Amino acid sequence: MKEVKAKKHLGQHFLTDMGIAKDIATAITGHGGYKTVLEIGPGMGVLTQYLIEQEQYDLYTAEIDTESVKWLYAHYPRLAGKILEGDYLQMDMKGVLPTPYAIIGNFPYNISSQIFFKVLEDRENVPEVVGMLQKEVAERLSAGHGNRDYGILTVLLHTWYDVEYLFTVPEHVFNPPPKVKSGVIRAKRNSRTSLPVDEKLYKMVIKQSFQQRRKTLRNALKSLNLPLEVTSSPTFDLRAEQLSVEDFITLTKTIQPYL
Repeated sequence: MKEVKAKKHLGQHFLTDMGIAKDIATAITGHGGYKTVLEIGPGMGVLTQYLIEQEQYDLYTAEIDTESVKWLYAHYPRLAGKILEGDYLQMDMKGVLPTPYAIIGNFPYNISSQIFFKVLEDRENVPEVVGMLQKEVAERLSAGHGNRDYGILTVLLHTWYDVEYLFTVPEHVFNPPPKVKSGVIRAKRNSRTSLPVDEKLYKMVIKQSFQQRRKTLRNALKSLNLPLEVTSSPTFDLRAEQLSVEDFITLTKTIQPYL
């Protein structure tokens, strides 16, 4: 069977360096005691071959490209019945996979952030994620507060996961090579089980704070019409990127009674 041709509209860049592929595949740690692993976008199975070797895990894959699905069935018969055909972003994971499960993959650049938003929705079932994505996005998701890369998804992800940047992957080890470097990150579910504030309000405060990230919180949150007794706090002199997860929780707790 001929090799799968990378499709630009799916953001496919196939990894060709087997050493890097093995490093990514073995970066999952079993954190949280899962037995099931879901690989997103396996393509021609460069990570799959090393994931299958880890017999302590039960491997599933999610693949939208029908040509890749045929390739996987032809070359990895052990995946029979375990290839979820379709768009991962549209899948009801609670209905199709035993839980808990880890997620791993060479994520298409064009949907990598959306993958993590979906992970957050299913966070109680996903104790660990290892993903390769655009280096700029990987740095953003692993950034600490006070860093200019720190943003909305960073705060939301760090609320529920401990995130670390593992290593950088150069452009030339892909076919076709992307125009930018890639980065591999690992996110492990932390011990937080709930928030002491309304979660929808928490998300809203974070999003609004970063929408005008160069402004102080006093100006960024002006549309909330908070009383002077609240906005006179020194916290409102800060910009969004200067606040940690705990700071955002405290800020939301302060604001909640007035909304």
